[in-house]
Amino acid sequence: MQTIKAIDVHAHILTDETMGLINKEAPTLGIKLTPLDKEMSVLTVNGVPYKPFPRGGWDVERRLKDMDFAEVGAQVLSNTPQTFLYNTDAAQNAAVAALQNDQIAKLVKQQPDRFYGIATLPMQAPEKAAAELRRAMKTLGLKGAQIGSNIGGKNLDDPSFEPLWQAAHELEALVMVHPNNVAGADRLKSYYLANLIGNPLDSTIAVACLVFGGVVARYPGIKFLFVHGGGFAPWQAGRFSHGWNVRPEPRAHLAVPPDASLGTLYYDTILHARPQLECLLALVGSSRVVLGSDYPYDMGTLECARQVTTLAIPDVDKANILNRIPLKLLGEG
Repeated sequence: MQTIKAIDVHAHILTDETMGLINKEAPTLGIKLTPLDKEMSVLTVNGVPYKPFPRGGWDVERRLKDMDFAEVGAQVLSNTPQTFLYNTDAAQNAAVAALQNDQIAKLVKQQPDRFYGIATLPMQAPEKAAAELRRAMKTLGLKGAQIGSNIGGKNLDDPSFEPLWQAAHELEALVMVHPNNVAGADRLKSYYLANLIGNPLDSTIAVACLVFGGVVARYPGIKFLFVHGGGFAPWQAGRFSHGWNVRPEPRAHLAVPPDASLGTLYYDTILHARPQLECLLALVGSSRVVLGSDYPYDMGTLECARQVTTLAIPDVDKANILNRIPLKLLGEG
């Protein structure tokens, strides 16, 4: 296979400089790093600690070294989910989101061969979110946005989000949906289940609401990408379709079977096992799967590119996953 530039579409960042600027803009958020050792820290945002937060999350030089080790030519930078800040004041979050987006755009400008960027948005205020998306794409040159799988418990088909969907459609934006504030958290406190099950569960809810709520059908210009292999959605597509055929509830806002909308969605590769990745490719094809690492977190992987290059699939499929489809989502393919 000819060497091609692998583009990791799912990679988070919160640099030292960005943390300092956020603390000046919104000191009540109290963002800080507390070192555990030379490689790991505790990241505290708005009083909530997250650990471990690896050095590559804030140290760009370390990130570049890890990318080289991972055989990743470029990353699509997105904010850390800890800084979604959907439960804070909307005006404050609009300012902090703009600051983060400026910082991501700065890194892209400094390293255009290694980085692309997508924005974070103040989703608790959809009009502000739409305005920031327009600014991020038209002024900063970012390629779209990363948003949470729900906004303060509100599902993504809620009518209040229509201004954002309209803007994203007009801009032909990439919208990467990342789990947060997961459903069933009270039953997922043991064994790290809030991540192991909660994250893919909430992604699945987001897929279902966007599809059955008619958002995907109404706004075909949006390129929706779901991380962690799309949660359980690719494996339950048949159940979604059957339900639409036999029950009235799934047809409330969707006049045609969900297959058409599901057939437009994209998923990343981070499933942590070859059989599951092969199954995803068998279900949806290489034209709807892109490379993703969830860098820098411990639930991510530095083996993301090699997990694709070592698959027993045609070279054209590997090229799709590693480069061609990522470039398509970024509006450059």
